Amino acid sequence: MEKYLYIVIEGNIGSGKTSLVKMLTKEFSAHAIYEEFSDNPFLPKFYAEPEKHAFPLELSFLAERYHQLKKELNTRDLFHKNIISDYYFIKSLIFAEITLPEDEFALYKKLFQIIHQKLPQPDLLVYLYSDLERLQKNISKRGRDYETKISDDYLTKIHKGYFNFLGQQNTFPVLILNLSNIDFVEQKEDFMKILVSLGKTYEKGVHRINY
Repeated sequence: MEKYLYIVIEGNIGSGKTSLVKMLTKEFSAHAIYEEFSDNPFLPKFYAEPEKHAFPLELSFLAERYHQLKKELNTRDLFHKNIISDYYFIKSLIFAEITLPEDEFALYKKLFQIIHQKLPQPDLLVYLYSDLERLQKNISKRGRDYETKISDDYLTKIHKGYFNFLGQQNTFPVLILNLSNIDFVEQKEDFMKILVSLGKTYEKGVHRINY
């Protein structure tokens, strides 16, 4: 972990990103960055009427993520050497491409490209992959009312969006962890398997691990 000062944990909705970040920051006394989305007024509206509220939702997320990451990454914590985030800024573009019509996405992409270059890249990106059944189970377990209408089709589109991005990534290491058959939250030995994986050195590009 010492070789990776800025680590991003990414994945689909319900993949366990925030849970893993909490466990890793405790394990390594790292500084955590958690996406601030609970107060976004457009999120419940979007899940209820996606077409009507997609553009303002994605713009609000873009602004919030940029301001949060710029603040957190530019303010170094003397007491924490590592920074671990439960999202990467590219997430904004991936979700926007799924939710927005072509003309709105073209405008959104221009705005994204202007501000994306102002943020640092991670030293390591970890993508948590779980099958749809596990994702829906995790989503149901956390009990957020506005997430009850999330469909398998929507989750599949998110998977495809991430893999399209990850497949083209060659500027920093990407580690794809298949978690479909383990439970790192409930089983300590499964969490230890992830720690072993994160303790290794990876070259730039994509690396896959199945547990």
